[in-house]
Amino acid sequence: MKFDLDFYKNKKVFITGHTGFKGSWLCKILTMAGADVTGYALAPAEPSLFELADIGRGIKSVIGDIRNYDKLKAAFDAERPEIVLHLAAQPIVLESYKNPRYTYETNVMGTVNILECVRNSDSVKSFLNVTTDKVYKNNERQRGYREDEPLDGFDPYSNSKSCSELVTHSYKRSFFKSGAAISTARAGNVIGGGDFAENRIIPDCVRAAEKGEDIIVRNPASTRPYQHVLEPLFAYLMIAEKQYESRGYSGYYNVGPDESGCVDTKTIVSMFCDKWGGISWVNAAPKDAPHEANYLKLDCSKLKSTFGWSPRWHISEAVEKTVEWTRVYLGGGSADDIDKIMRKQIIEYMRG
Repeated sequence: MKFDLDFYKNKKVFITGHTGFKGSWLCKILTMAGADVTGYALAPAEPSLFELADIGRGIKSVIGDIRNYDKLKAAFDAERPEIVLHLAAQPIVLESYKNPRYTYETNVMGTVNILECVRNSDSVKSFLNVTTDKVYKNNERQRGYREDEPLDGFDPYSNSKSCSELVTHSYKRSFFKSGAAISTARAGNVIGGGDFAENRIIPDCVRAAEKGEDIIVRNPASTRPYQHVLEPLFAYLMIAEKQYESRGYSGYYNVGPDESGCVDTKTIVSMFCDKWGGISWVNAAPKDAPHEANYLKLDCSKLKSTFGWSPRWHISEAVEKTVEWTRVYLGGGSADDIDKIMRKQIIEYMRG
């Protein structure tokens, strides 16, 4: 499938969670496309891709909590967006065990709040809620989950995202029989340059490489559908565009890699070690660790058959692109250097 961003030129796009890892890459893509972007999110963490690449210089950035409906609505109404992409979330499984209430407030009521903004707007034509592959009731089976299967995430993060899906389904049926087209996208695990989150395997690899230490792997056999961050972001933009043009495309879509991208932790860490050079990993599973699924895979045939979509980068290439970005960052790259490598990789991805 050919990616053409001309559709987004001068479109008014509202993004929640724009200061995060995926949000920053999404803002970069949209500013390259000439979109009129407004973001609403918490202040970026330190370090953050948002600040390293000076993402804020190309957009309107509003710092606020998605739980604060009044502030969110004021920012939303001031811009009167045509397209809304909801990425704001507490996204870490282990963090959700530590702070379940905050996780539910952010991931569930945050979804309610942005949908209320859309419900009370006459400008929005396309809304996409970004959830996760972890929304499904996980039976540890070997085949991928399909969009029509039960939603019942185990841990507070996964479950809160299942709830976010259900909130979206209810709003869609109750309030959007006409007007804005509503969809959700359930993406697999993403990797790429600029992810500094705690308790994610590739950021852990980067931190170890920076210190010249062994990478600590807590669950080498855990299998996930890994993909470069640009894969789901371009899928999100494709869905948002198509349903903007025709409400018939609104729905619920899995976004993940082909079979070859579903690998265990030891495999992806070994790929990182090979491409980085001079580092290795050790198995150090903590005792009494909270439950995490051992096996998770998505069936993305619906996205493929509906849009003619297919993944572009194999997992090895995704790791290579992550290493390439990281070397620029650890080499003391300026904001212009970070901007340049992001633009380079976006263009390479679009060319296929």
